[in-house]
Amino acid sequence: MAKNLDIRNGNIGKLLLEFSLPAIIGMLVNSLYNVIDRIFVGRGVGSIGIAATTVAFPIMIILMAVAMLIGVGATALISIRLGEQKKEEAEKIAGNATLLLVLLPLIISGIYLFFSDPILKLFGASQEVLPYARDFTHIIMLGAVPGAISFGMNNFIRAEGNPRVAMLTQIIGTVVNTILNYIFIFKLGLGIKGSALASISGQTISAIWVLSYFLQGRSKIKIRLKNLKPQIPIVMSIVSIGFAPFAMQIANSVQQTILNKTLMAYGGDIALSAAGIIMSVAMMLFMPIVGISQGAQPLIGFNYGAKQYERVKETLKKGIIGSTILAIVGYIFIRTYDTQIVELFSNGDAVLTQLAAHALVTFFAMIPFVGFQIVGSNYFQAVGKPVQSTILSLSRQVLIFIPLLLILPHFWGIEGVWRTAPIADLLSVTLTGTVLFLEMKKMSKISKAVSQEIEAQ
Repeated sequence: MAKNLDIRNGNIGKLLLEFSLPAIIGMLVNSLYNVIDRIFVGRGVGSIGIAATTVAFPIMIILMAVAMLIGVGATALISIRLGEQKKEEAEKIAGNATLLLVLLPLIISGIYLFFSDPILKLFGASQEVLPYARDFTHIIMLGAVPGAISFGMNNFIRAEGNPRVAMLTQIIGTVVNTILNYIFIFKLGLGIKGSALASISGQTISAIWVLSYFLQGRSKIKIRLKNLKPQIPIVMSIVSIGFAPFAMQIANSVQQTILNKTLMAYGGDIALSAAGIIMSVAMMLFMPIVGISQGAQPLIGFNYGAKQYERVKETLKKGIIGSTILAIVGYIFIRTYDTQIVELFSNGDAVLTQLAAHALVTFFAMIPFVGFQIVGSNYFQAVGKPVQSTILSLSRQVLIFIPLLLILPHFWGIEGVWRTAPIADLLSVTLTGTVLFLEMKKMSKISKAVSQEIEAQ
């Protein structure tokens, strides 16, 4: 338990770096899954292929949402239980979560396979795009369980204090995906099906790696057969804590669906392709910030469970500073190399390049402030306060973004679609700042009361 002692007593800045850097690298590598898919599809299939992956994106987000519901929810609880010196309870949580990571993706895959075409049309597929979207998504759904295991259980590895092993999980999967994308698309001529096969192959290899970590005795937390039996209180606790990121991802899926429909109405398939490029860049921008947020979570959760409130506040402060720096760097890069970024995907399509480059700069105009919003909302998740976390996490994607997306295009057309994001970002940052300020005042009072109680003893 040496790592736990470090979390309790070690330098917060060094610990945050130690936990966040592997998470940042891992999340960046993980985000390359979709980016690589779109680059290879754009160059090997064309803009129609990018449009097809954009249609499939809401479904992939739903699968990610389920993995986050269980993986992130269980991770927060595991961190808190370890901070409370309750290892056996942490293992019960991990066992129940593992079972859910298998069952829930199977259910979702079954529903999709029965209603695939109506679902793809709902998500914005035109008659021209539908065959490509069908070929891609059918195969992606075959990897639903390995994908959930590799992402969800990888969080357990991070929670018990092994962020570098968690990083390797994501690197292994992405390397496999990249190599196989090239082979399947350009050497074997499998087109968009080849990209999907490469994706699920990478996820399967990652899942095998994660399972081997727990089954070969390298982990501190053991996945025991007796703990695979579902216990309703544990399941409800996992779902309660994990609901915020789950809801955020479902909101992302809803957002992407409405976005796809709006883009088709105001710009057609070419606008849908441009949005696909934007979503790929967004993943590369946000994943490092999410990495800092993930790195901070076990530190916040452990110290909150141990009633080390000053260390909780210090972790939050440094997480916000680090995420803001990353967001500013990303913003400068986009403003400087907007056209070059788009050309990685567009393969010489001048119309797509011009549209997407302009949209990219507009869409991410308020990104420097988003790091604060992501880390701030994640704080409430880490300390087991799902209501606040859910509201703040949903503010950008649902409470603010979707209403604006339904309104602004009526006044500005396709330009209104691109302007929706920066306005939503600014408003959600304001909301998060207000709620977090009130929470810190409350924590200061609790911390003072705890200190007085200790002195009295």
